[in-house]
Amino acid sequence: MRVPKIAVVGSTNMDMVVNAERIPVPGETILATNFFMNPGGKGANQAVAVARMGGDVLFISKVGNDVFGRQSSQLFNDEGIDTRFMLSDDVLPSGVALITVDQQGENSIVVSQGANNSLLPADFTDDILQELEQCSMLLMQFEIPMETILYVAKHAAARNIKVILNPAPMRSIPEELLPYIHIITPNETEAGLLTGTKVSDIDSAQQAAKMIMEKGVPIVIITLGARGALVCADGHLSIVPAEPVTAVDSTAAGDVFNGALVVALSNGMPILEATKFACKAAALSVTREGAQSSIPYYNEVIAGFIK
Repeated sequence: MRVPKIAVVGSTNMDMVVNAERIPVPGETILATNFFMNPGGKGANQAVAVARMGGDVLFISKVGNDVFGRQSSQLFNDEGIDTRFMLSDDVLPSGVALITVDQQGENSIVVSQGANNSLLPADFTDDILQELEQCSMLLMQFEIPMETILYVAKHAAARNIKVILNPAPMRSIPEELLPYIHIITPNETEAGLLTGTKVSDIDSAQQAAKMIMEKGVPIVIITLGARGALVCADGHLSIVPAEPVTAVDSTAAGDVFNGALVVALSNGMPILEATKFACKAAALSVTREGAQSSIPYYNEVIAGFIK
């Protein structure tokens, strides 16, 4: 049975990745052990994750009129993603991300937004909005302008499309955005910034989740890395443990989690089972290098999930 269509609105970048023994401190130069380029961007990563999990995905993004933009569009077509509304900017270059990955798989990332920063409400023509209205869920992140996120979320929520917001990279969230959000998925750092509290363990994560719900978001899922995820829904708090794996590269793990989550929910999974599925997908991704190159396929995830 074909699953309902999922819209992803967000960024497209080209990731430039170096592997090193450790992430340098300010003022320090160290030698890399490896370098490669890999398509990325939080929006693009999540769209690819949705597609590889078997979801029918509409991706709305903006790239530069350059080689990175053209390469990205071709790769998305190869993934079976609906790219009819991949827009092009003739002035700004495609977004790029500079990523350092240490021997433990932890990363440090600096993003130049480029054309992502020019994806504006005016770009959402009647054709795009009509296509968006055919979707059951909308997934967004914070690598595009906040005015665009607010505009699209408001339009979607008014048409009973469930809006899932991954607030990364973290920045201030307008209070007026929160009533349109059905699920928010911060990590520990982002949850702390959202609430003005330090999130360092399960107890503090629970307090942060309650505080976010009090702001008007019905479902809060705080991702906890190797500890899994905390789900706060219907007045209940639950911990979903992560699969034990040896991490190689955590780049895009959060994006994989979000892509897998929306596909599972679209397939009718209850929130805890969907979160379990998403944790498994994210765990598989950290055992591989790169962003989109690390994203697993549905069959790989389900093979471990059904044990």
